[in-house]
Amino acid sequence: MDLFSLPRLGVVVPPENPTAEPEFNHLLGAGTNVYTTRFPVTPGLDLRAMLETYNDALPGLLGSFGALRLDATVVACSASHYLLGPDGDREFCDELSRRAGSPVGSSTQAVLAACASLGVTRLTLVSPYEPWLTDTSRAFWEEAGLTVDGVVTVPAADADADGGARYDPYAVTTGAILRRIRERELPAGTALLFTGTGMGTLAALTELARREPRRTLLSSNLASAWWARQVAGVTGAARHPLLRRLEHAPV
Repeated sequence: MDLFSLPRLGVVVPPENPTAEPEFNHLLGAGTNVYTTRFPVTPGLDLRAMLETYNDALPGLLGSFGALRLDATVVACSASHYLLGPDGDREFCDELSRRAGSPVGSSTQAVLAACASLGVTRLTLVSPYEPWLTDTSRAFWEEAGLTVDGVVTVPAADADADGGARYDPYAVTTGAILRRIRERELPAGTALLFTGTGMGTLAALTELARREPRRTLLSSNLASAWWARQVAGVTGAARHPLLRRLEHAPV
């Protein structure tokens, strides 16, 4: 195998995100070369302002790859694209693709593409976000034409200083994800969507796939890896069982 002839995937990721690159590498394996660039650090900004800054910075960040030929690029930050709405998100990605000369997709557009391919029309969200961003996420999917049956919120493992829930996708544990889902009675026809690229989900998805082999399971990173394989010219069957599960799912 010629290492440098493999399809090349660019990934744009928030600066503190510890999850996206390991999950992409684990899902895509040795058949794809992954190259990353990171959004700028934004000290002093609240979450919404930070996300708006990411959208402003994105065209320049794609330029930071220089003359490196990429077969596709994933913007691995769902939250900033929720702010755009489904139509604005698609138009933004289309414009970025024209500038880059190769497909650029957000993790949110990847989820929508996977839902369309799989015939998914109903979602239950598994969200690590603080309430306003969870509501923004839900509105995004509903505006895109999907029915949201409910939301399973997953706070960080530790409470805040006042003893209340603290929301931090990077601090969510697999045990917390599985416990929160176990506490809910999920409708039979709903797909589970784990929102955001920063919450580590592969272990939880693997366990849930074993427990519920017929339920569609999606995450921002899993859908993005699936999308990247479709558009970047990755050949051969997927090696990771979660990707194989998506590619062989009945429609």
